[in-house]
Amino acid sequence: MSKSDMVNVKMVITEEKILNNIEKVQKMINPNSKKQIVQLEDDSYFKDLIESIKTYLIEYPEKDNFPKDVYDAAYELVEYATTQFEENTKLIEDLIIQREKNISLSAILKETLQAVENKSSDWKKKIQELSIEDYSEEIIDTLGQMGRAKNNKTPNYLEALKVVNTKIANLESNLHIEIDMERIEDRSKALSYIGIEIADALKEIPVPQEKVEQIAVENAETIGTAEIDGNIEDSQYYEDTRIDVKPSLWERIKNMKLIRSIRYIMKIKVVLELPALPEGKVEEQHQ
Repeated sequence: MSKSDMVNVKMVITEEKILNNIEKVQKMINPNSKKQIVQLEDDSYFKDLIESIKTYLIEYPEKDNFPKDVYDAAYELVEYATTQFEENTKLIEDLIIQREKNISLSAILKETLQAVENKSSDWKKKIQELSIEDYSEEIIDTLGQMGRAKNNKTPNYLEALKVVNTKIANLESNLHIEIDMERIEDRSKALSYIGIEIADALKEIPVPQEKVEQIAVENAETIGTAEIDGNIEDSQYYEDTRIDVKPSLWERIKNMKLIRSIRYIMKIKVVLELPALPEGKVEEQHQ
């Protein structure tokens, strides 16, 4: 048996294994999965799975005859990972907005508490201006009780003061947001790793004809094209129409490069670590 024949036999034998590995990775990055990647740096099993898929794509000897089922599975994995990464970015943006809102709410609550403690002439007005959507009825009622109290040394008054100060501290610390940020950071690193490693290897393989036609039809439906030529010569139609309708998968991959995502995450970490402003988160183990 020639060396070439041996390589081909090896590829056929491992095709099922690679499909199985792709499925494992898909499950690991599923946001609804109970067992997800915790830390990319410490998850050698995950990285080994990605490396096996990447190696198969790169070393397959006859790229023009690359198995369609493997191509489709790898492509769908990359697209799924990219979509998840983009959704993570939106979650991060929402967390930043929520944090800034919490900082603002803590400043307003602190100002209201000060007015209540000093019995300012407008303390009742300040309490009335607090929104139930932003503060619980318990906090608003507690402030009212403090304002009406004649003695600020009683156990009830001191307990009420403690409740309000705890709320202020929680709004300022945003501990739950920092925890969520850490969790999203870990997932984003893993998703970006998939997008880069597998997508770069996949780009070297000719797009199967069926895949070209499938994507072309999907884009034609998106832009409202009445009909489409069924005899597409190559992937040029895919490249042209895909970019016109929406960024191609490869463009989306370029936008989620690992270094870019880490810089973005580090920028967010800097924001999270700023002080509060006065205004304004072994194989068997993975199965």
